[in-house]
Amino acid sequence: MIPGLRAGPAQHWGAARLVPLLRDEPIADLRLHRRVYDEDALSIVELNPREAYVSYIPHAFVATWTPDGSPAAAYGTQLCDPREPGLPRVAGLRFRRRMTRREDRHRLRFLPLHLALEGFLGLQFDGPPIAWEEWTRAAVTRGLSPRVEEAYRGAEVRGLDDALRVFEIHPGQCGVALYLADTLASVFVVPHPDDYRALHPTLLQDYYGELLYLYTQLYPAVPGFAQPLRDAAVHSVADLRAELSRVRAEWAAFHDEVMFTVRAMPSRPVYRMGRFTLSRFLPPFDPAAENHIGESITTASGEVAYLKTFRLSAAQARRGHLLSRLAAHAWNLDETAAALGTDRQGLVVRLDRAGFGHLLRPDIRDALVVHSRV
Repeated sequence: MIPGLRAGPAQHWGAARLVPLLRDEPIADLRLHRRVYDEDALSIVELNPREAYVSYIPHAFVATWTPDGSPAAAYGTQLCDPREPGLPRVAGLRFRRRMTRREDRHRLRFLPLHLALEGFLGLQFDGPPIAWEEWTRAAVTRGLSPRVEEAYRGAEVRGLDDALRVFEIHPGQCGVALYLADTLASVFVVPHPDDYRALHPTLLQDYYGELLYLYTQLYPAVPGFAQPLRDAAVHSVADLRAELSRVRAEWAAFHDEVMFTVRAMPSRPVYRMGRFTLSRFLPPFDPAAENHIGESITTASGEVAYLKTFRLSAAQARRGHLLSRLAAHAWNLDETAAALGTDRQGLVVRLDRAGFGHLLRPDIRDALVVHSRV
């Protein structure tokens, strides 16, 4: 389970199951609040003077921390009406300067999930570092650009809006594990219960993969996990408390060992904020397992103050697996094929099916792919 958090009793509505994540002691010297952007506007995020990308960004998170560890209060949210006279009646574009931007000595603005997705797309934008004869000139000079990944906004996921509206927020709740058709879709963790209450609705503005969207269409309801009390063991109020403690412990153990599929993964630090570190992580891209990308803020002792994850589809995981193996072997086809337990022809066919065939020289691709189909 996530260090510093424990699972509470699950609630389900339709295809959605929410498992509250509780803290015994909130983190008081780091607070998160939401900065709302115009939902009708596309945003252009400048990674550096030469690179940028276009994305849907409904809000940013602002992290405020104190250097001496004293408690900090979250700032309120300010809303701007896009219909105010004088604003153009067109689809707007907003420019964001980088995904993480320090706004004050102890305040950092960052775009939730974009750190993780930029790391995933960055893997796909790279190209062969060596001009092997099999690759086209464009692959060597420009890499895989452009790359596009699609997702569904939470408001489009069937039943999620109703689930978030009717679910109870528990005392001490600082996060949630969201399951769609009992597949882990996302994990969201914040430092303080007040932050979670303020940011709970943002799950509707988050984005989710196509597979999870389809799951909610195919499986409109999930069963309840009822853990019965042993009537024969209850003879007093103290016995009832003991039974409730046992049921909660058994449910938490089942959730952590069976349902929760996000495990510790190597992370890359992005920004240091006093005793906190903002990082992003990529999965091992195992095609036989669930793969989550994400970002986190952790303390020096390893306690998770903030966490947000995104589940990759099987196709995205396969692409990541192929590209990570190619990168590990300097994009040498023969060495990569041997590492994947196949031959050159098999690797070329897999690259073509994954949508990367255009990076190979046409004569090499056509010869091997057409031969394979014959």
